[in-house]
Amino acid sequence: MATDWRPTASLEAIKARAGLLSTVRAFFAARDVLEVETPQLARHGVSDPHIQCIPVPGHGYLQSSPEYHMKRLLAAGSGPIYQICKAYRDGEAGARHNPEFTMLEWYRPGFGLDDLVDEGLALFGELFPGVPSRTYRFRGLFADVTGLDPLTASHSGLIQCAEQHGAPEGLEKAAAVDYLMATTVEAALPAEQLSVVIDFPCWAAALAQTRPDTDGTDVAVRFEIYYRGLELANGYQELTDADEQRRRFERDNRLRQEHGLNTMDADPYLLDAMHHGLPACSGVAMGVERLLMAQRNSNRIGEVLTFPDDRA
Repeated sequence: MATDWRPTASLEAIKARAGLLSTVRAFFAARDVLEVETPQLARHGVSDPHIQCIPVPGHGYLQSSPEYHMKRLLAAGSGPIYQICKAYRDGEAGARHNPEFTMLEWYRPGFGLDDLVDEGLALFGELFPGVPSRTYRFRGLFADVTGLDPLTASHSGLIQCAEQHGAPEGLEKAAAVDYLMATTVEAALPAEQLSVVIDFPCWAAALAQTRPDTDGTDVAVRFEIYYRGLELANGYQELTDADEQRRRFERDNRLRQEHGLNTMDADPYLLDAMHHGLPACSGVAMGVERLLMAQRNSNRIGEVLTFPDDRA
């Protein structure tokens, strides 16, 4: 039986990838940010309940992000660094996801979150010339679209709203907010605008710092950037407290157990590097395929991959 051996990406899309990567490397070379390479196969994976690593028996896990290793480089005194690498996540396949994808990630010691947002928008100015940008606070944006404050609304109100928009029954508050953000709030953002969303709920902090909002409610010091219906960037003012990082690993594993997921050992290399001293910094990750999809106004990741999962 004949196979469909041809690439799903057109030659024009393959050339567009090469051009995008060239633009990215020139952008960072001009800013004296060092390109680095770290392992894609390592002993430890991430504990985030929303990300499932792919195990490699006898070796550990294919890496879902270069974050842990890049932070070890920062603690060792690397200075500003970036990486373009493959990343792997189990269970992520569909119109906008592939288990194997290309990630651009960079870290800036001494940068606050606003500095990194500005630099991300400067890069987007080269990738998407002439596209305007606007910044929203998560809380205000969510309330404008749904009529509910995601931090102070009742559990029942948020869950009812999520179910009215098609969510399955039985969601917890954080999951209801995540569902509404992904299905309703993001869809309300103008397509032809780079929309920067900041100050996420504290439960979405992951490896970001938190701070009190104006009413004392904690928010995560992180941002996301959307364009043409795609999340293009996810950035943090990075957590540097090793003890708090260990507590977050433990919290993640409790959540994983509650959802029937395997627990993940805390990465001792990362924790020891943080104890040694992770410099104050901000970092951001971007999916290269998402950037290409936005450039080409494509709705399917297969149009920018040579051989997606079902043809690899």
